[in-house]
Amino acid sequence: MTAGAPLWGRTAVITGAARGIGQEVARALSARGARTALLGHEGARLEQVAAALPGAAAWEVDVTDLGQMARVAADVERRLGPASVVVANAGIAAGGPFLREAPQTWSRVVEVNLIGSSVTARVFLPALLDTHGYYLQIASLAALAPSPMLTAYCASKAGAEAFARSLRTEVAHTGVDVGVAYFSWTDTDMIRAADQHSALRLLRSAMPWPASKTYPACELAAVIVRGIERRSPTIYGQRWLRAVNLARAFIPALVTLQSRRVLGRLEGSARLEPTGPLGRGGETDRAGG
Repeated sequence: MTAGAPLWGRTAVITGAARGIGQEVARALSARGARTALLGHEGARLEQVAAALPGAAAWEVDVTDLGQMARVAADVERRLGPASVVVANAGIAAGGPFLREAPQTWSRVVEVNLIGSSVTARVFLPALLDTHGYYLQIASLAALAPSPMLTAYCASKAGAEAFARSLRTEVAHTGVDVGVAYFSWTDTDMIRAADQHSALRLLRSAMPWPASKTYPACELAAVIVRGIERRSPTIYGQRWLRAVNLARAFIPALVTLQSRRVLGRLEGSARLEPTGPLGRGGETDRAGG
């Protein structure tokens, strides 16, 4: 990438950058010439990712802790310069029936995915106001369509979507742009962990194609970074998600019909037990909390 590209020499902040989508977005942004600030719980892993990227630096931080995040935001600006791009990607998931899931696990998913996004915006928005930058909220198909066994994840992603859209209206006159990214099942550590649980695997397999398909994280990252360069208000990781968004008023009824059929066969089965936090990121967050 040559100098003069949209992101060349600019500072980009990515939360949840230790693995998965966050790691791939960090790599793609670095390839565009951005200086990348990698934030997340897994300090050693973040340092490994940063070491492979020119101009990158890593910060171990809990995105839900306002004090920690404020200190990190100040240090990012001191070391890399004011942020021009912020990608609120940090997220965790846990599956299982709502009444069987530990309340603290359910609440923590919402805290990381929704409150963590608001904290990220709060501490980096002053820099974005100075640079007339771009804030991207990573949402999900879960923000567009309900899913049984994932109530906390769906609630948190729908909330994060609403937060970002509201923030967009609030800062539009300042020159700051706000986008929301949607994507379907992606080949990440979290999704691979979900597939180890038979009930979640069965529910996903019962979804119609292409919603049941798993997509490579690197392909999604390329789409996201193109959207960042264009300061897009909406980024669809897969083109068919445009149709899902248009049809979202009708989707809950369809999902309910399908879920009644599938979960009816599983009721009373051990396969409907809670999963706990999914993947290394969820496990690390639980240990850190």
